[in-house]
Amino acid sequence: MKVKKRLSAVLLAGLILAVAAVAGFAQRNYLLASGARPEVKVNLMGSVERDSKMMTLDKATAVKPGEVLTWTVDAVNVGSAPALEYRAITHVPRGTEYVKGSAEAEGANAVYSIDGGKSFSPQPMIEQKQADGSVKLMPAPVSMYTSIRYEWANPLAQGGKVTASYKVRVK
Repeated sequence: MKVKKRLSAVLLAGLILAVAAVAGFAQRNYLLASGARPEVKVNLMGSVERDSKMMTLDKATAVKPGEVLTWTVDAVNVGSAPALEYRAITHVPRGTEYVKGSAEAEGANAVYSIDGGKSFSPQPMIEQKQADGSVKLMPAPVSMYTSIRYEWANPLAQGGKVTASYKVRVK
């Protein structure tokens, strides 16, 4: 009888230690999983200049060919940790053409895509066949630009805000 009680006590102690170990593991992983992390809220605003005044696109009834639209992206880190290697990708809407040199963002580099955002480059290149049959790489015209990616060198700090903008012309 004493052997059975000892065996039961040892098994119970082992079970308690196993449960405690699992609980400690779960608690550590929960704390890691629920720890500090960035959360970036992004807002996109469009505007058009009419009668020497900027008008938001939601108040403009329609845009006309030749008008220049300004797109502005605001990003705020409302999370509890910095956003490392933060990037924002914008698109050139159909029926518009990127205005060369208009991409701006303090502290960021702008890179461009001509393939819908699959690849980016500071100067996208295209192959152009020459008269002799050879192929030469040439800078892509801005009319081919489909996306712009802004890359900030510094992390987006907790509570930090960045702004980027670019212009497009309505075709």
